Amino acid sequence: MDTGKKNDAIHTHSNVRNAVAAPFIWLMIVPAVILDVFLEIYHRICFPLYGIPYVKRSQYIRITDRTKLPYLKWYEKFNCAYCGYVNGLLHYASVIAGITESYWCGIAHLEERGYTPTEHEKDFAKYGNEAALRRRYFEHDQEF
Repeated sequence: MDTGKKNDAIHTHSNVRNAVAAPFIWLMIVPAVILDVFLEIYHRICFPLYGIPYVKRSQYIRITDRTKLPYLKWYEKFNCAYCGYVNGLLHYASVIAGITESYWCGIAHLEERGYTPTEHEKDFAKYGNEAALRRRYFEHDQEF
């Protein structure tokens, strides 16, 4: 049984796949930064207008924590910083979008579709329940 060569072939093949995929991963920085800029403009202008407190960006985006790990190579630290930024940004954006959806349209989606609701949707009025929706927004207006 020659597992050494087989593992080397898989590892080499994996490196080729990684090299092909890397530019596509790294090109995502462009739309991520554009999203970040426009999201922050929206967040800083609209949330005060809605009377909603700001979401703390630092609770979602972590860039430097993994770079302090001494056992990572420099390029692994760089990749970790990139992932911390982009994944954190998407989480941050999802929270801002969820709060916005809750403010404007707190109606749950149809459950029959097999849709998995996000965390923020769990407090939404059930689909088709107008009384619950009206109560929700009466209470919502009292909060904000």
